[in-house]
Amino acid sequence: MRFSLFDAPEREPSQFVGFAGNVIDRQAENRSDDCLERALADPSARIMLSRGGRLHLKMAPGGGFEAYHTAEEARRLGAKLEHGVLLGMSAAGPVIAAPAALDPEQLPEGMKAIDHRSIYVQELFGPDTLGALAQGAALLTWHANHRFCGRCGAPTEPRIGGYKRVCTACAAELFPRTDPVAIMLAVTRDRCLLGRSPHFAPKSYSALAGFIEPGETIENAVRREVLEESGIRLGRVVYHASQPWPFPYSLMIGCFGEAVSEEISFDGKELEDCRWFFRDEVRSIIAGTHPDGLVIPPRGAIASHLIRAWAETD
Repeated sequence: MRFSLFDAPEREPSQFVGFAGNVIDRQAENRSDDCLERALADPSARIMLSRGGRLHLKMAPGGGFEAYHTAEEARRLGAKLEHGVLLGMSAAGPVIAAPAALDPEQLPEGMKAIDHRSIYVQELFGPDTLGALAQGAALLTWHANHRFCGRCGAPTEPRIGGYKRVCTACAAELFPRTDPVAIMLAVTRDRCLLGRSPHFAPKSYSALAGFIEPGETIENAVRREVLEESGIRLGRVVYHASQPWPFPYSLMIGCFGEAVSEEISFDGKELEDCRWFFRDEVRSIIAGTHPDGLVIPPRGAIASHLIRAWAETD
């Protein structure tokens, strides 16, 4: 007899979004204080170099880019390998993310610095490399933001391959954290609610989103954020998919919410527009045939996935 609790699509919805294709074996149970040094000594080690939200890439001989460097190449570029993070093991060997030393204009010929968001939007790499980028970028940013102890103010030092920092004075231990963000599509039987923020690209609309606050369930965060931003009240809330989002270290938790009211009210500050869209109109946006040229986020974004999943239903 089939156990309905685990009835699900053959491929999880989360596997269709950007940054979700990480296949690295993190080997969390094997992290030791010397694991980074041992990984760097491995001739098969591959290293991502990042600085200021940009990945330092090698131009590939046949065109395109390569995301990884050898340890020797990284040292020649002055990479701060002692501040690197061991992401784990791949089939090809250890994978490490480390802070780059050079400014973009100082890079040698044959290299280019490209920001993480553009790498994702332009689909410069496959899902596994984008997944490793999300892991490495989030961890390096966390380390940069936690160089001092929140308890006593003394400097902290990395441990166990970059998955912990320890205060040099009071011995407090700090561990990487992920900020949960609810992103939700409010829907009725035949309409969905989309808004646009003042910082969006022209004519771009998306699902609503907001940080989940302490002591709050995902479902209540979804209801609260939609009510605060649009004045719409939600009843039932269901989880759909999640997406690692390294800007700086968030987890986007995608949900659908059943609207139980329809009158929109927004203050014009967080959103400059918010309105209902019928399914046929959303389908025209996806197809690129909307008469006003409206667009939604790129396909890899979880907001786009939520909108497309709803538009494809009847």
